Amino acid sequence: METLTRGKASVWDTAQSPALVPAGATLRDLAEYDDCDLLRIISSAPPASEQRAAACELLVSRHRNLVRSCVQRYKRSPEPVEDMMQVGYVGLLKAINNFDHGLGGSLAAYAQPCIIGEIKRHFRDKRWQVHVTRSVQERVLEVRDATSELTNKLGHVPAEAELAGHLGISDRDLRDARLADMVFRPCSLDAPLADRPDAAMLADVLGADDPGMELTLDLQALATHWEELPARERQILLLRFYGDLTQAEIGQKLGISQMHVSRLLTRSLNFLRERLLDLQEHDTAA
Repeated sequence: METLTRGKASVWDTAQSPALVPAGATLRDLAEYDDCDLLRIISSAPPASEQRAAACELLVSRHRNLVRSCVQRYKRSPEPVEDMMQVGYVGLLKAINNFDHGLGGSLAAYAQPCIIGEIKRHFRDKRWQVHVTRSVQERVLEVRDATSELTNKLGHVPAEAELAGHLGISDRDLRDARLADMVFRPCSLDAPLADRPDAAMLADVLGADDPGMELTLDLQALATHWEELPARERQILLLRFYGDLTQAEIGQKLGISQMHVSRLLTRSLNFLRERLLDLQEHDTAA
Protein backbone atom coordinates (compact mmCIF):
# COMPACT_ATOMS: atom_id res chain seq x y z
CA MET A 1 0.00 0.00 0.00
CA GLU A 2 1.31 3.42 -0.89
CA THR A 3 2.18 5.88 1.84
CA LEU A 4 0.77 9.40 1.89
CA THR A 5 2.33 11.52 -0.88
CA ARG A 6 2.51 15.28 -1.02
CA GLY A 7 1.39 17.96 -3.42
CA LYS A 8 -1.17 17.09 -6.04
CA ALA A 9 -0.60 13.37 -5.84
CA SER A 10 -3.53 11.36 -4.57
CA VAL A 11 -3.39 9.96 -1.08
CA TRP A 12 -5.21 6.87 -2.32
CA ASP A 13 -3.60 4.14 -4.39
CA THR A 14 -5.17 2.58 -7.45
CA ALA A 15 -7.04 0.10 -5.26
CA GLN A 16 -8.72 3.00 -3.38
CA SER A 17 -7.37 1.78 -0.04
CA PRO A 18 -7.02 4.23 2.86
CA ALA A 19 -3.67 6.03 2.85
CA LEU A 20 -1.16 5.55 5.58
CA VAL A 21 0.16 8.62 7.35
CA PRO A 22 3.84 8.55 8.31
CA ALA A 23 4.26 7.78 11.99
CA GLY A 24 4.62 10.88 14.11
CA ALA A 25 3.24 13.20 11.41
CA THR A 26 2.68 16.74 12.70
CA LEU A 27 0.69 19.74 11.55
CA ARG A 28 3.75 20.96 9.67
CA ASP A 29 4.04 17.61 7.92
CA LEU A 30 0.38 17.73 6.83
CA ALA A 31 0.32 21.41 5.87
CA GLU A 32 1.11 20.68 2.20
CA TYR A 33 -1.85 18.32 1.73
CA ASP A 34 -5.08 19.70 0.32
CA ASP A 35 -8.50 19.50 1.99
CA CYS A 36 -9.46 16.35 0.08
CA ASP A 37 -6.40 14.48 1.31
CA LEU A 38 -6.95 15.62 4.89
CA LEU A 39 -10.59 14.55 4.77
CA ARG A 40 -9.58 11.11 3.57
CA ILE A 41 -7.10 10.83 6.44
CA ILE A 42 -9.88 11.75 8.89
CA SER A 43 -12.28 9.18 7.43
CA SER A 44 -9.73 6.37 7.42
CA ALA A 45 -7.65 6.96 10.57
CA PRO A 46 -8.75 5.62 13.98
CA PRO A 47 -10.89 8.14 15.94
CA ALA A 48 -8.32 8.67 18.70
CA SER A 49 -5.22 8.73 16.48
CA GLU A 50 -2.84 11.68 16.53
CA GLN A 51 -2.85 11.80 12.72
CA ARG A 52 -6.60 12.22 12.60
CA ALA A 53 -6.52 14.91 15.28
CA ALA A 54 -3.75 16.78 13.44
CA ALA A 55 -5.63 16.65 10.12
CA CYS A 56 -8.85 17.84 11.79
CA GLU A 57 -7.06 20.71 13.56
CA LEU A 58 -5.49 21.81 10.29
CA LEU A 59 -8.86 21.85 8.49
CA VAL A 60 -10.44 23.88 11.29
CA SER A 61 -7.56 26.36 11.10
CA ARG A 62 -7.94 26.68 7.32
CA HIS A 63 -11.66 27.41 7.53
CA ARG A 64 -11.53 29.79 10.48
CA ASN A 65 -12.54 32.71 8.25
CA LEU A 66 -15.55 30.74 6.97
CA VAL A 67 -16.81 30.40 10.54
CA ARG A 68 -16.20 34.09 11.16
CA SER A 69 -18.11 35.11 8.04
CA CYS A 70 -21.10 33.00 9.14
CA VAL A 71 -21.00 34.55 12.60
CA GLN A 72 -20.94 38.07 11.12
CA ARG A 73 -24.51 37.56 9.94
CA TYR A 74 -25.57 37.66 13.58
CA LYS A 75 -23.28 40.44 14.76
CA ARG A 76 -26.26 42.46 16.05
CA SER A 77 -27.27 39.64 18.33
CA PRO A 78 -26.68 40.19 22.08
CA GLU A 79 -24.85 36.86 22.11
CA PRO A 80 -21.06 37.41 22.47
CA VAL A 81 -19.13 36.89 19.24
CA GLU A 82 -16.71 34.55 21.01
CA ASP A 83 -19.56 32.26 22.04
CA MET A 84 -21.01 32.21 18.54
CA MET A 85 -17.56 31.42 17.12
CA GLN A 86 -17.37 28.38 19.39
CA VAL A 87 -20.82 27.28 18.19
CA GLY A 88 -19.68 27.80 14.61
CA TYR A 89 -16.64 25.60 15.17
CA VAL A 90 -18.97 22.86 16.40
CA GLY A 91 -20.83 23.09 13.10
CA LEU A 92 -17.54 23.01 11.18
CA LEU A 93 -16.37 19.90 13.04
CA LYS A 94 -19.65 18.18 12.28
CA ALA A 95 -19.21 19.03 8.61
CA ILE A 96 -15.67 17.66 8.64
CA ASN A 97 -16.75 14.41 10.25
CA ASN A 98 -19.79 13.94 8.00
CA PHE A 99 -18.32 15.08 4.68
CA ASP A 100 -18.50 12.41 2.00
CA HIS A 101 -15.52 12.95 -0.29
CA GLY A 102 -16.88 10.30 -2.62
CA LEU A 103 -19.66 12.69 -3.68
CA GLY A 104 -17.21 15.40 -4.64
CA GLY A 105 -17.61 19.10 -3.92
CA SER A 106 -15.66 21.34 -1.59
CA LEU A 107 -15.61 21.24 2.17
CA ALA A 108 -16.34 24.99 2.38
CA ALA A 109 -19.54 24.69 0.33
CA TYR A 110 -20.71 21.77 2.47
CA ALA A 111 -19.68 23.32 5.79
CA GLN A 112 -21.31 26.74 5.39
CA PRO A 113 -24.95 25.59 5.84
CA CYS A 114 -23.80 23.27 8.64
CA ILE A 115 -22.23 26.18 10.51
CA ILE A 116 -25.21 28.49 10.01
CA GLY A 117 -27.59 25.70 11.02
CA GLU A 118 -25.64 25.11 14.23
CA ILE A 119 -25.75 28.82 15.10
CA LYS A 120 -29.51 28.94 14.47
CA ARG A 121 -30.03 25.86 16.66
CA HIS A 122 -28.04 27.59 19.37
CA PHE A 123 -30.36 30.60 19.25
CA ARG A 124 -33.44 28.39 19.15
CA ASP A 125 -32.50 25.98 21.94
CA LYS A 126 -30.14 27.92 24.22
CA ARG A 127 -30.91 31.62 24.05
CA TRP A 128 -34.70 31.88 23.98
CA GLN A 129 -36.16 31.95 27.50
CA VAL A 130 -39.69 31.39 26.18
CA HIS A 131 -40.66 29.16 23.26
CA VAL A 132 -40.84 31.19 20.06
CA THR A 133 -41.54 29.67 16.65
CA ARG A 134 -38.71 29.45 14.12
CA SER A 135 -40.45 31.84 11.69
CA VAL A 136 -40.75 34.54 14.36
CA GLN A 137 -37.13 34.02 15.43
CA GLU A 138 -35.99 34.60 11.86
CA ARG A 139 -38.25 37.65 11.56
CA VAL A 140 -36.59 39.15 14.65
CA LEU A 141 -33.24 39.07 12.85
CA GLU A 142 -34.81 40.51 9.69
CA VAL A 143 -36.32 43.39 11.67
CA ARG A 144 -32.96 44.17 13.28
CA ASP A 145 -31.16 44.23 9.93
CA ALA A 146 -33.92 46.30 8.29
CA THR A 147 -33.93 48.80 11.18
CA SER A 148 -30.20 49.40 10.78
CA GLU A 149 -30.46 49.62 6.99
CA LEU A 150 -33.36 52.08 7.00
CA THR A 151 -31.79 54.20 9.73
CA ASN A 152 -28.71 54.72 7.54
CA LYS A 153 -30.83 55.32 4.45
CA LEU A 154 -33.46 57.65 5.94
CA GLY A 155 -31.30 59.40 8.51
CA HIS A 156 -33.69 58.55 11.34
CA VAL A 157 -35.05 55.50 13.11
CA PRO A 158 -37.80 54.12 10.85
CA ALA A 159 -41.41 54.25 11.98
CA GLU A 160 -43.34 51.04 12.39
CA ALA A 161 -45.20 51.57 9.12
CA GLU A 162 -41.96 52.24 7.22
CA LEU A 163 -40.35 49.13 8.66
CA ALA A 164 -43.35 46.90 7.94
CA GLY A 165 -43.59 48.24 4.38
CA HIS A 166 -39.89 47.67 3.76
CA LEU A 167 -40.10 44.06 4.94
CA GLY A 168 -43.47 43.42 3.29
CA ILE A 169 -45.07 42.17 6.50
CA SER A 170 -48.18 43.19 8.43
CA ASP A 171 -48.20 45.44 11.49
CA ARG A 172 -49.16 42.42 13.58
CA ASP A 173 -46.18 40.40 12.33
CA LEU A 174 -43.90 43.31 13.16
CA ARG A 175 -45.43 43.61 16.62
CA ASP A 176 -44.91 39.88 17.23
CA ALA A 177 -41.27 40.24 16.24
CA ARG A 178 -40.85 43.18 18.64
CA LEU A 179 -42.36 41.19 21.49
CA ALA A 180 -40.19 38.17 20.66
CA ASP A 181 -37.11 40.37 20.72
CA MET A 182 -38.03 41.41 24.24
CA VAL A 183 -38.32 37.74 25.22
CA PHE A 184 -34.86 37.18 23.76
CA ARG A 185 -33.41 39.70 26.21
CA PRO A 186 -35.34 39.30 29.47
CA CYS A 187 -34.72 41.49 32.50
CA SER A 188 -34.29 40.14 36.00
CA LEU A 189 -36.97 41.08 38.53
CA ASP A 190 -34.09 41.90 40.89
CA ALA A 191 -32.58 44.39 38.43
CA PRO A 192 -32.31 47.91 39.93
CA LEU A 193 -34.16 50.72 38.16
CA ALA A 194 -31.32 53.20 38.69
CA ASP A 195 -27.59 53.14 39.30
CA ARG A 196 -27.61 53.95 42.98
CA PRO A 197 -27.58 51.83 46.17
CA ASP A 198 -31.13 52.70 47.28
CA ALA A 199 -32.73 52.19 43.86
CA ALA A 200 -35.95 50.19 43.71
CA MET A 201 -36.03 46.81 42.01
CA LEU A 202 -38.07 46.05 38.92
CA ALA A 203 -40.27 43.73 40.98
CA ASP A 204 -41.20 46.67 43.24
CA VAL A 205 -43.08 48.48 40.46
CA LEU A 206 -44.90 45.50 38.98
CA GLY A 207 -48.60 45.21 39.65
CA ALA A 208 -49.98 42.57 42.01
CA ASP A 209 -53.22 40.60 41.90
CA ASP A 210 -56.17 42.81 42.83
CA PRO A 211 -58.11 41.11 45.66
CA GLY A 212 -61.29 42.80 44.43
CA MET A 213 -61.03 41.26 40.96
CA GLU A 214 -62.57 37.95 42.00
CA LEU A 215 -65.45 39.77 43.69
CA THR A 216 -66.02 41.84 40.54
CA LEU A 217 -66.20 38.69 38.41
CA ASP A 218 -68.65 37.11 40.85
CA LEU A 219 -70.88 40.20 40.79
CA GLN A 220 -70.79 40.27 37.00
CA ALA A 221 -71.88 36.63 36.88
CA LEU A 222 -74.59 37.35 39.45
CA ALA A 223 -75.90 40.29 37.41
CA THR A 224 -76.50 37.95 34.48
CA HIS A 225 -79.39 36.23 36.35
CA TRP A 226 -80.38 38.99 38.77
CA GLU A 227 -83.35 40.17 36.71
CA GLU A 228 -84.70 36.60 36.55
CA LEU A 229 -85.67 36.84 40.23
CA PRO A 230 -89.03 38.31 41.28
CA ALA A 231 -88.84 41.92 42.50
CA ARG A 232 -89.67 41.03 46.14
CA GLU A 233 -86.91 38.39 46.30
CA ARG A 234 -84.40 40.87 44.87
CA GLN A 235 -85.46 43.32 47.56
CA ILE A 236 -85.05 40.72 50.29
CA LEU A 237 -81.51 39.90 49.09
CA LEU A 238 -80.55 43.58 49.05
CA LEU A 239 -81.96 44.18 52.53
CA ARG A 240 -80.22 41.08 53.88
CA PHE A 241 -76.75 41.39 52.33
CA TYR A 242 -76.42 45.13 51.69
CA GLY A 243 -78.75 46.53 54.33
CA ASP A 244 -77.47 43.98 56.87
CA LEU A 245 -81.00 43.50 58.27
CA THR A 246 -82.10 40.36 60.09
CA GLN A 247 -84.88 38.18 58.73
CA ALA A 248 -87.20 39.48 61.41
CA GLU A 249 -86.43 43.10 60.46
CA ILE A 250 -86.98 42.33 56.78
CA GLY A 251 -90.33 40.67 57.55
CA GLN A 252 -91.42 43.61 59.60
CA LYS A 253 -90.39 46.03 56.83
CA LEU A 254 -92.21 44.07 54.10
CA GLY A 255 -95.19 43.08 56.23
CA ILE A 256 -94.59 39.33 56.05
CA SER A 257 -93.53 36.74 58.61
CA GLN A 258 -89.94 35.84 59.39
CA MET A 259 -90.68 32.26 58.26
CA HIS A 260 -91.82 33.54 54.86
CA VAL A 261 -88.71 35.68 54.54
CA SER A 262 -86.58 32.62 55.29
CA ARG A 263 -88.35 30.55 52.59
CA LEU A 264 -88.02 33.30 49.97
CA LEU A 265 -84.36 33.90 50.87
CA THR A 266 -83.55 30.20 50.61
CA ARG A 267 -85.39 29.85 47.29
CA SER A 268 -83.68 32.88 45.68
CA LEU A 269 -80.22 31.82 46.85
CA ASN A 270 -80.73 28.27 45.54
CA PHE A 271 -81.92 29.68 42.22
CA LEU A 272 -78.84 31.88 41.81
CA ARG A 273 -76.50 29.10 42.94
CA GLU A 274 -77.86 26.71 40.32
CA ARG A 275 -77.60 29.32 37.59
CA LEU A 276 -74.03 30.29 38.51
CA LEU A 277 -72.86 26.68 38.75
CA ASP A 278 -74.44 25.95 35.38
CA LEU A 279 -72.71 29.05 33.94
CA GLN A 280 -69.32 27.92 35.28
CA GLU A 281 -69.75 24.43 33.83
CA HIS A 282 -70.68 25.94 30.49
CA ASP A 283 -67.58 28.17 30.50
CA THR A 284 -65.34 25.21 31.39
CA ALA A 285 -66.79 23.08 28.59
CA ALA A 286 -66.29 25.90 26.07
